[in-house]
Amino acid sequence: MGNAKLTVGLVYGGKSGEHEVSLQTAYAVMNAFDYDKYEIIPFYISKQGVWKVGAALEAPFSAIEQLKLSGASGDMGMALNALFSGLSGGDSIVDVMFPLLHGTNGEDGTIQGLFEMANIPYIGAGVLASSAGMDKVVMKKLFGEAGLDQCEYCYFNAANWKHRSHELIVGVEDKLGYPVFVKPANLGSSVGISKAVDKESLIKAVDYAFRYDTKVIIEEFVDAREVEVAVLGNEEPDASVPGEIVSSGEYYDYAAKYTDGKSQMLIPAPVDSEVADRLRESALMAFKAIEGSGITRADFFLRKSDGKILINEVNTMPGFTPFSMYPLLWRETGVSYQALLDRMIALALERYQFRQGLKYDNE
Repeated sequence: MGNAKLTVGLVYGGKSGEHEVSLQTAYAVMNAFDYDKYEIIPFYISKQGVWKVGAALEAPFSAIEQLKLSGASGDMGMALNALFSGLSGGDSIVDVMFPLLHGTNGEDGTIQGLFEMANIPYIGAGVLASSAGMDKVVMKKLFGEAGLDQCEYCYFNAANWKHRSHELIVGVEDKLGYPVFVKPANLGSSVGISKAVDKESLIKAVDYAFRYDTKVIIEEFVDAREVEVAVLGNEEPDASVPGEIVSSGEYYDYAAKYTDGKSQMLIPAPVDSEVADRLRESALMAFKAIEGSGITRADFFLRKSDGKILINEVNTMPGFTPFSMYPLLWRETGVSYQALLDRMIALALERYQFRQGLKYDNE
């Protein structure tokens, strides 16, 4: 630190099924920063969980492969010493951390807890919101408590399934019918999701989902349009215009999101102003329901039969390339990609300063 520039630590990669998506995001963010205002320090986490820290950058990498810091030492102790030095009376090498990790071990509160322990400001949701936003079951309970409408669902863990599978199957059939979508409770980017149309495919789908998590959620099929709203802020958040996903597949799966390039994003979504306002209001309710801060993308179903708005989920660290829905929604709302980065950093520092003023004892 010590110079006029703000030093931003970019953390990316990660022990997650969304490792490659994270690299794309980090590369885009690195190329968007104003290097007259910011100095960037890259922190790469390999798929095996090995940390590498690179030298401070004054210009972006020229190729995505360079993000893997192949010449850097893979010493997690060194990387964390650089972060935690502030706790032993020295200065941390960064002013603010920017976690660009998607999925488990990055978007679920784990790395946010590390930053809290290191007493370092960081961009995005805190520990509680990150973990609640990652666990689809906890998230849905919070949405229900907040009065948000959502589709019907069932959930159970691996032990329940092992001992009571017949009873659980009957429960799913009675409550939800077919078809249903079966999902691991704690994975993003539609990894591990499958559609079940009968008992046989339900058993197969549940077994498949349990490869990715110890808890599975099953949701009723909703014939609906998929609409998303971006939220930005801390205590007084703002919501963007809504955008609509027109998926290339039967549902918006990993391939539709990242590989086949056929899904369309319609921004703003072709909905009337009253529906747009209700979507934005619901997005802010969802953000507050999980105790969000910084950024969140709220995803909705707009049911075709009656136009009802159903909250599907929130994403506390949405994809952040210039072609991702979150920054595109803000661009259409009047906030450029670079201005969005500035605002996110300002929100992180604002939240940190506020929390620094809190007391932890009765003195």
